[in-house]
Amino acid sequence: MKSLRRSTFRTLATWVLAVALVGPATAQVPGVRHVVIIGCDGMSPDGLRHAAIPELQKLMQNGAFTLHARGVMPTVSSPNWASMIMGAGPEQHGVTSNEWETNKFQIAPVVVGSGGMFPTIFGLLREQRPQSVITCFHDWDGFGRLFERAAADLIEHPAGPTNTIERAIGAFKDRHPTFTFIHLDHVDDAGHHSGHGTPEYYAAIGVADQLIGRAIQGLKDAGMWEQTILLVTADHGGKGKGHGGATMAELEIPWILHGPGVAHGRELTTPVNTYDTAVAVAYVFGLKTPSVWIGKPVAEAFSQP
Repeated sequence: MKSLRRSTFRTLATWVLAVALVGPATAQVPGVRHVVIIGCDGMSPDGLRHAAIPELQKLMQNGAFTLHARGVMPTVSSPNWASMIMGAGPEQHGVTSNEWETNKFQIAPVVVGSGGMFPTIFGLLREQRPQSVITCFHDWDGFGRLFERAAADLIEHPAGPTNTIERAIGAFKDRHPTFTFIHLDHVDDAGHHSGHGTPEYYAAIGVADQLIGRAIQGLKDAGMWEQTILLVTADHGGKGKGHGGATMAELEIPWILHGPGVAHGRELTTPVNTYDTAVAVAYVFGLKTPSVWIGKPVAEAFSQP
């Protein structure tokens, strides 16, 4: 489970390094004004193959996807969520466990950005497009410590997946955010309580699919859908009632992209890693990426001009 136990703290020295930027991966993808990431904690490719997922099936049929994307080691939540939004792996950002804090770590980040931590897509977007509206709704409280909180206009930790989606839908209507990250935790809970590969686990993925459909309808109702790239992914899979080991069942994750400029019905053949996600978002918005990011923009997912 995602314990956040506090033990002896190791203090990060008060140093901040300028993060060198490299050129944009590409020009901004035409027609895109919004990016929404929905991250389903513990949602494995096996789960998608066996659960009732009509909404995700439509996204795959009309977008670009792979069920063979990979997370990072160890296959636990904090290192993988961090890698997803930081464009790099634990060797670079230093988030190696669920006990990590900015002042409690085993491996120091290779660089500390202006937000006092390894740079994330939240901070990058705020710095380069300061008028952006940035929102985050996280069902697991631990996600909220993994990014520069000052970069976001709205951060909420609602109770449960339904409330999390509904709060995001409210923001779609009221704020039309440039970038939204939504974290859902109930699939991981089902994996821990009932086991991966069980009917209960597959049912939880079915609920996630329904909630994703609700979010899509919210984007449509807000007049955002036609200008939104939606990415659905996960931090890790699982085995038995746990995760954290070195197996493909724990390492592989889905990565599903849909929206303007995205290929239709394209199953990706190039390898995708979770740290490519932040770079793909930067690609969409035409942002310059930090030299310390190691991800790539997954160019195959985007239609050729």
